[in-house]
Amino acid sequence: MSNEAIPLAERLRPSTLDALAGQKHLTGKGSILRTAIEQGKVPSMILWGPPGVGKTTIANIIAHTLNVPFYTLSAISSGVKDVREVIEDAKTKERAILFIDEIHRFNKGQQDALLGAVEKGTITLIGATTENPSFEVNSALLSRCQVYVLKPLDEADLTALLEFALKNDEQLKKKNIILKETSALINISGGDARKLLNLLELVTDALDDNAEITDEKVMEIAQQRIALYDKKGEQHYDIISAFIKSMRGSDPNGAVYWLARMIEGGEDVKFIARRMLILASEDIGNANPNALLLANATFEAVNKIGYPEARIILSQCAVYLATSAKSNASYMAIDAALSAVRSYGDLPVPLHIRNAPTKLMKNMNYGKDYKYSHSYENNFSEQEYLPGEISGNKFYEPGQNARENEIRKFLQDRWKKKYNY
Repeated sequence: MSNEAIPLAERLRPSTLDALAGQKHLTGKGSILRTAIEQGKVPSMILWGPPGVGKTTIANIIAHTLNVPFYTLSAISSGVKDVREVIEDAKTKERAILFIDEIHRFNKGQQDALLGAVEKGTITLIGATTENPSFEVNSALLSRCQVYVLKPLDEADLTALLEFALKNDEQLKKKNIILKETSALINISGGDARKLLNLLELVTDALDDNAEITDEKVMEIAQQRIALYDKKGEQHYDIISAFIKSMRGSDPNGAVYWLARMIEGGEDVKFIARRMLILASEDIGNANPNALLLANATFEAVNKIGYPEARIILSQCAVYLATSAKSNASYMAIDAALSAVRSYGDLPVPLHIRNAPTKLMKNMNYGKDYKYSHSYENNFSEQEYLPGEISGNKFYEPGQNARENEIRKFLQDRWKKKYNY
């Protein structure tokens, strides 16, 4: 393949850690992964992070740095037979790396096929996933791997990447394009470096020499040629976003349309069901507690049923969630509480609600003056449950819906003095 035919993102793929955009917590000087690579003691690992942040690149850099045989499989198109063939070939090598992209798409049998080779050191496994490996990688394999979390690239990382490409890529340099505005490029690519560079190439191909890249021109070109830009199915995260926002916005028609798009595209049923499970708590919560129960039942059911029948179960749940009362009160409550924890640090537990299992602790007034709620009228006794420094902080504010209005009344009846409900 001529260099002109190679996509920009591939032409600029870094070959050293110093050239990698972002991820300094893993690849910077003195970091845990960089130290392991420099010492040649790289463990089997799972690289977990959003698309286009460097998972494949890091795997390539490791193989290049260690100068060992490098095998690549995609979990979308590979099976147990492919895994076993790689393992057999790797047995003839002193050391080998097997990189599996989208390892979360491997089923239990495919993952089990890797166990012995990883345990014996026949291969060093590097798996890449956009999904939480705690859910998607079986515990036996996960226990044999180190999990490294990759962070989304920030605006500074992405801007620097654009500037580097225009300045250093041989094909782009010829056009002498000026980067005047970056917002549209960054927003459309959604923080995905591969998507960003391919969009940059699409835009520069459409511009004359010495032209300027502006947000307006980027939007115009992207809208005209979005089908080419998305030819590798990179709408994956845009469509799940549209699906979630449709349910959050109480539009069952939008929800089932975007659901159908994902089903038609062969999206993993667990990926869809897990997103609905999150939404049931984040966007509905106690406005309708049954939403979480149904979403959890859906997750269990589609795992047993699979396609094509799973589409019916997913549709039922999506319509239910879209037409349910909404509240993000619990979501806001935990975020507010986490903010307080980060602001105030480890505040001491008030003495009266501490555990007092020993005589010494009792002598130190642990548990003294605690009021056992069930000994009082309505199973309630007003007392302090927060550290003194944040006494009176109200993290939970019930939403405006029938169920949480009942909760508000419950709290008003009990906390007349302390909280303003």
